Amino acid sequence: MHIPITLAQAQLRQADTLFKTLYSHGSLSIEIYKPDQFDLQKPHDRDEVYIIVSGSGKFKNGDETINFAPNDFLFVPVGVEHRFIDFTGDFLTWVIFYGPVGGEQAGG
Repeated sequence: MHIPITLAQAQLRQADTLFKTLYSHGSLSIEIYKPDQFDLQKPHDRDEVYIIVSGSGKFKNGDETINFAPNDFLFVPVGVEHRFIDFTGDFLTWVIFYGPVGGEQAGG
């Protein structure tokens, strides 16, 4: 499977939504996400990875807040409160969900 970022962006625009699922296989789900001014996410029921495509800002992950920039990798364990804050207008990220509901540790 190959999904160029230009195709991902086009599918997101065409869907006229903040995120678009682009690929899934087993427990793996690949999305593209572009929040508009505010990130209103809620904790998820699976482990999650972000790989920043463009833009910068801050990322709150549980009790920690860090700066992020293009090409950064961010991991969020299942159930943890998280969100992007103070991000630039060009912010775009890959979102990767994987593993069982309840997270990897739930599976043993």
